[in-house]
Amino acid sequence: MNILGPCAAESEEQLLRIAQRISRVSRASLTIFRAGVWKPRTSPDTFQGVGDIGLKWLQRVKAEYNLPVATEVSTPEQVQKALAAGIDYLWLGARTSANPILVQAIADEIAKGSPKGVLIKNPVNEDADLWIGNIQRLTTNCQRPVYAVHRGCNHHPCWAMAYQLRKKLPEVPLLLDPSHMSGDAGKVAELCSIADELAYDGLMIEVHDRPQEALSDAKQQITPDELEQIMLQSSNGQSSNGQLTWLRRMMDEVDDTLWETIARRMNVSRQIGEYKKANGIEVVQPTRFEEIKTKRLAWATEHNLSEESVRELLETLHRESIRQQQ
Repeated sequence: MNILGPCAAESEEQLLRIAQRISRVSRASLTIFRAGVWKPRTSPDTFQGVGDIGLKWLQRVKAEYNLPVATEVSTPEQVQKALAAGIDYLWLGARTSANPILVQAIADEIAKGSPKGVLIKNPVNEDADLWIGNIQRLTTNCQRPVYAVHRGCNHHPCWAMAYQLRKKLPEVPLLLDPSHMSGDAGKVAELCSIADELAYDGLMIEVHDRPQEALSDAKQQITPDELEQIMLQSSNGQSSNGQLTWLRRMMDEVDDTLWETIARRMNVSRQIGEYKKANGIEVVQPTRFEEIKTKRLAWATEHNLSEESVRELLETLHRESIRQQQ
């Protein structure tokens, strides 16, 4: 199952142009054309979507290219309008899924109609329990297929959150949204490959034939040609060792955070070095380092870690901090 199309509907001609390309590319058994008509953007000064008129454009895509269509909803009123227009799939975005009261109201409204399916992205914060709870609200009330869409948090994958959901709700199809996960079109292909590796059930990708002209999310939308290359390389979700692969991806993400933290620490060390030089303070401060060491060795004991290993790590970080300050 692939959900493909531009971040936002910008014009009728744009949607038809992109739909034509997508209809020729995707290899999935089910391809759904996506486009947002209402855009819940962070800043009111940015493009907020074309509104209700975009539903008519999606109707034409559906009729001319025989593609099911999907759009984002963030209020019960938008659900009413989308269902009245014959939109096949509705999705709830990350901002909406952060509010369980709103999700419940939307679920109640969806239950009055008959969409083919409902998709819900993970909340903007890493909260697997909230995501799981919202999926349960939808499955209980809507009586329609519900799909989880993993889009990460602030351009970080948050693999652990998706792994927790898959273990708790293995029957719920899990799709990857590499566009929002990366925020960078150049990283979409790599994330799609990881989705194959982890046996995701599909993809939700932002595709625009003129991304440099896009009115929203220009940096993360791939072209139809790039989409074709991704589809050709897809192995259809064949994972050699599911659990181990998930755990390794989770470890990689922790390591990325660890090394980024070390880099930030060294940046602070350089600033401290500049201050010391400007104020005639010695670079090496033994008393300060002993305070840090005492604190971290106590932490090691509390977390059942080897004091020797933690001491060696502290010495290594201290040597590099001194080098950065000199």
